[in-house]
Amino acid sequence: MKSINEASLKGKRVLVRVDYNVPLNDAMEVTDATRIIRTINTVKKITSEGGIAILMSHLGRPKGEVNDKFSLRHIVAKASEILETEVKFLGDVLSSDIEQKVSALKEGEVALLENLRFHKEEEAGDENFAQAIARLGDIYVNDAFGTAHRAHASTTTVAKFFPGKSYAGYLLYEEATNLDKVLNNAQAPFTAIIGGSKISTKLKIIEFLLDRVDNLIIAGGMSYTFLYAMGVKIGKSLLEEDMVPYAKSIIKKAHLKGVDIFFPIDNVCADRYANDAQTYITTKNNIPDDWEGMDIGPRTIRKFASIIKDSNTILWNGPVGVYEFPNFEKGTQSIALCVSVATLSGAFSLIGGGDSIAAINNYKLSNFVSYISTGGGAMLEYLEGKELPGIKALNDDK
Repeated sequence: MKSINEASLKGKRVLVRVDYNVPLNDAMEVTDATRIIRTINTVKKITSEGGIAILMSHLGRPKGEVNDKFSLRHIVAKASEILETEVKFLGDVLSSDIEQKVSALKEGEVALLENLRFHKEEEAGDENFAQAIARLGDIYVNDAFGTAHRAHASTTTVAKFFPGKSYAGYLLYEEATNLDKVLNNAQAPFTAIIGGSKISTKLKIIEFLLDRVDNLIIAGGMSYTFLYAMGVKIGKSLLEEDMVPYAKSIIKKAHLKGVDIFFPIDNVCADRYANDAQTYITTKNNIPDDWEGMDIGPRTIRKFASIIKDSNTILWNGPVGVYEFPNFEKGTQSIALCVSVATLSGAFSLIGGGDSIAAINNYKLSNFVSYISTGGGAMLEYLEGKELPGIKALNDDK
């Protein structure tokens, strides 16, 4: 991909696909501006060099219909505050006066189009709609990694109307570069920590990683299906019975590929799913019938810590316990600390997935890991080895 650093921006109208799909409260106020914050560098690069930044995004799922609840006008004030400049709201991309409004923009200004998903053609990747968008700009920049896995008009199709003038914004470039570093240029030993509740949502990721990692740590709710597959009693812990054959297959593949695969060797259990439940720590990993696993135990923490400490590349996706309950967060907190310490010792660490990111932030450790990917579904598909349409479109324009 070509970075925005390679673009000549002076006097150019730069169409920037951002991901401003931010959460709003009942008063239509932005409650988490992270996605806007992460576009600051790209927008300021354009405006500081005399370009005009025309931002475009989606918000929610209006299903191709105009709905004020999903209007991007609600975020204009917050975007103006964060970008430290007035963001001019242009309205709908197909409105009769849109070209006139764009022509009136001056160098260094920032503008925002209305929610592109008010048109069903956006999600359909419609070529005519993409061309209508393209007529408003001289250069195309994609800085929306979070939607790079969608072949939509503004994320993929539009690039073909900017031959030699399609670039990656800083956020998208950093996301792709750091993920590529983990998957294709990892320094051994490479350890992946995969947590979360279900194997079914992480199956393709695990299978893809088996050809790349040296150590695979599986914990969280999904680990109980693996333990069950190995003959361990898991009580009433989370179990995906239809995934048991896949769990057995993954264990076999790991051994055949020479990958060291690790599971919890003790568990913190509860007599019910609640923070104030009675707790019990297993000694031989077997969980009593009326109890359920809620977190990894102290022996497991020590085991996982020793593996992480000796790693040079670390990927962490998914918590290792019910960390939202304070009494069952120690495992996830310990993993966060171990990854941070390993990073400070020279390892490269990448954290992805909403819960893992929330944990790192909760424990004030975000500055002690190498990179935090906020790509969501795009990151997961990248980790499955899929070529993302939004990135492919930029690569095709080299």
